[in-house]
Order: sequence, then C-alpha cells, then structure tokens
Amino acid sequence: MSHSQFFRFQRPGAFLRATALLAFLLGGNLASAQEAAPPADVAAPVTEAESAPAAVAEAASAEAAPAPNVSNNAGADDKIEVDNPYGVEALWKGSDFVAKGTLVILLIMSFGSWLIILTKLYEQQKLFRHGKAANKTFWEAGNIQQAVETLPAASAYRYIVQTGHEATEKHSGLLGHIAFNDWLQLSIQRAIENVQNRLQDGLAFLATVGSTAPFIGLFGTVWGIYHALTAIGIAGQASIDKVAGPVGESLIMTALGLAVAVPAVLGYNWLVRRNKAALEDVRAFGAELHAVLLGSRSAQQDERESGAPARIIPPVHAVSA
Repeated sequence: MSHSQFFRFQRPGAFLRATALLAFLLGGNLASAQEAAPPADVAAPVTEAESAPAAVAEAASAEAAPAPNVSNNAGADDKIEVDNPYGVEALWKGSDFVAKGTLVILLIMSFGSWLIILTKLYEQQKLFRHGKAANKTFWEAGNIQQAVETLPAASAYRYIVQTGHEATEKHSGLLGHIAFNDWLQLSIQRAIENVQNRLQDGLAFLATVGSTAPFIGLFGTVWGIYHALTAIGIAGQASIDKVAGPVGESLIMTALGLAVAVPAVLGYNWLVRRNKAALEDVRAFGAELHAVLLGSRSAQQDERESGAPARIIPPVHAVSA
C-alpha cells in the first residue's frame, strides 16, 4: 500500500474522530450550561416563596393596625348614642298618669320628711343650748325679772318662766278658789306641754310616711306588672323586650317606696328619743321654777302678815315661744 493510498484510507477516520471530539466538546458545554441554569431558575421560586409570606404579613399588619381604632371609635359612638330605655327618665316619659301620680306622691313625701327632720334637729339643738344657758345664769339672778333677762327672747325656758309669773298675778276671781300651789303647777305644766307639742310637730307626718310609703311603692309595682301582662297579651309571646319595660318600672317603684320610707322611720325614732331627753331638762327646770315661785309667794304673804313692806316682783312681759 502506497503512501497516498494510506493517506486516503486514514483521512475518513481522522475526520470522524474530529467530528466526535467536536460533538463531545459541544455536548459538555451544553450540559454545563444546563446544570448552571437550573439553580438560577430554582432560586427564583424560592425567593418568591420566601417573600410571599412577608408581603402577606405586612398586608395583614397594615390591615390589623387601624382595626382597634375603628372598634374603639365604634364603641365610643355606641356609648354616646345609646340611651338606657329602662331608667327613671324613660319611666317618667313612658308612664301613664297613674305612675306619674305615684312618683309625685313619693317625691312630696321624701321632700317633706327631710324638711321635717332637718327642722326638728335645729329646734332640738337650740333647745339644748338654751337649757344649758338657763342652768348657768338663771338661778344666779337676784329676782325673777333679772333672771328672765338672762334668757333669749325666743327661748322655751323664758316662755315657761313668763307663764309661771303671770299665773301668780292672775290668781283672783274664780281662779282664787283654786289652791295657789295647784294653780301654779297647772300653769307651768301647761307651758311645758305647749313646748312638748311644738317639739312633736311634724312627727306624725314622718310616722305616716314611714308606714304608707312602702305600700304606695307596692301600688306602683302592681301597676307596672299589670302593664307587663298587658304587653305580653298584646304581643302573644313573653319576649324580653315586651316585659323589660313594665317590670323595670315596677322595680323602680318598689325601690323608691323603700327609699322614702326608711329615712322617715329612722328620723322619727331619732327625733322622738331626742325629744324625750330635751323634755326631761324642761320638766326639771319647770319643777325648780315652781318651787321658786311658790317660795316667793309665801315670803310675800309672810311679809304682809308681819306688816313689813312687801317686796314687789316687777311684771314680766310675755314673749311667745
């Protein structure tokens, strides 16, 4: 085989080998490019998957942030706009003339009770103060006129002294047939009873309020229950919105009746006890005054019988208690 022949036979094989080598190189480059590309493609979805929850969280936080303000504002608006449909004001507006009359009666009873309690406390305190002043200054005076001047003009003690002194001057005519001791005791006792009656003014009203106010409130309760039953009958069912108003009205009436009666009863018992203590001081003063006036009259009679000039007790001008 010649060199040319060898060359012709060897050229196709070299060409094939070169082609195979080129294909191998091209295939390796494509494979490496394909292996490098997928991480970029895979990384992109991972980045989107990771960023998606963050975006959702930010959107949720942005929507949730103003939510408390909206709810608070809504609650504030509800508190301002919504009124209590079962209060005292609603009771007055929605009640009939019977319920309104019951409320007015209870109001008058409550006002009168507190007025009497405060007035009587003031009068009792003034009587206690005048009694202490009388025990300190009255018995130290030289005569009745000087003793009277030591007492206040509107004092009950001064009224008793003036009544007793006038009794010593009016013991004449038909009254002269009464023993002077009995006449003087009767006059002083009458003055003490007048003071007692003055102290007891208004206590009957407190007793009346204390005994009748609960029943007046009970009447309002019965009337409210009647309206509740009427509302149930009209509606045909016992729903809470039909019963709440009348039942609430009846409960308010009961509470108002007790609120009026309890202070009246407590005030009545307290004032009666204080009146008893004040009248004990007044009666003790009256007994001592009776003894003083009786002794003064006996001294005048003794002086007249002995011929000595009698000591004249100057008249005392009466001042109403």
